[in-house]
Amino acid sequence: MQQEPGDNEAFRFPVSVKGVVIRRDEVVLLRNERDEWELPGGKLEPWESPEDCVAREISEELNLQVTPSVLLDTWVYAMTAEVQVLIVTYGCRETDEVEATLSREHRQLQWFPLSQVPDLPMPEGYKASVRRWAEVVRGAA
Repeated sequence: MQQEPGDNEAFRFPVSVKGVVIRRDEVVLLRNERDEWELPGGKLEPWESPEDCVAREISEELNLQVTPSVLLDTWVYAMTAEVQVLIVTYGCRETDEVEATLSREHRQLQWFPLSQVPDLPMPEGYKASVRRWAEVVRGAA
């Protein structure tokens, strides 16, 4: 009989914390090296909270200052057959509205009307997070 691995030997997922930022019915997205659109954010460091991570990553990638407001979703994304990542998404509110600037980490940044998101080459989990945050933002308006 095969024994299940103990906690220290169990499979571990890298964790990526992403943020949904909506401004005037548009969401900011980044084009990655796989030619997909994705939410801004990145790798959770051992010393930081998910909320601190997403605020830091959005600042680094877009020069936007945000406050994570709502945990939207968690899901596992299979980037390749060998690489799976735990994705954590937050709805984020800008603390000050400034122009977003593109870092070297991505090919392109664009603000997309929310109505265009369903047709974009982007993982479904990101699309679901955008929908959830749009519902919250629209309800607060």
